[in-house]
Amino acid sequence: MKHQTPNPTVKTPASNFTGDVWMNPVFGGEDDSALVVGLVRFTPGARSNWHSHANGQLLVCTDGVGLVVNRDGQTLVLHAGETVWTPPGEEHWHGGTTQNLMCHYAILDETPEKDATVWLEPVTDEQYDAANREAGTTAEA
Repeated sequence: MKHQTPNPTVKTPASNFTGDVWMNPVFGGEDDSALVVGLVRFTPGARSNWHSHANGQLLVCTDGVGLVVNRDGQTLVLHAGETVWTPPGEEHWHGGTTQNLMCHYAILDETPEKDATVWLEPVTDEQYDAANREAGTTAEA
């Protein structure tokens, strides 16, 4: 058993995120473990780029209201206490809504033999706005 103290908050790279997104690394794998956990905070309007994970990803919302959207156009609204599983290889993005911040744990398996996360292009403002309209999370809703 090992007690871990909190890691400092870091700003996520602008190459993979739009807007203000902050992360606290929680666990980075040790010994034979490939488990990676981060606590990620998205301000209103902030989101990840499109991306996928070789072994899938579990998102556990701890605060606020957010969106998770896949390439098929499925838009899920994520509230505190809810989870979303994105299966291996599914291209998706996630972030806060236009009106709310969202905080979640991102949990994934970074098996060394695979590219754990494949980062793709940014989510356009049009894609982001369309997802918020579909979810009813815009200021007009």
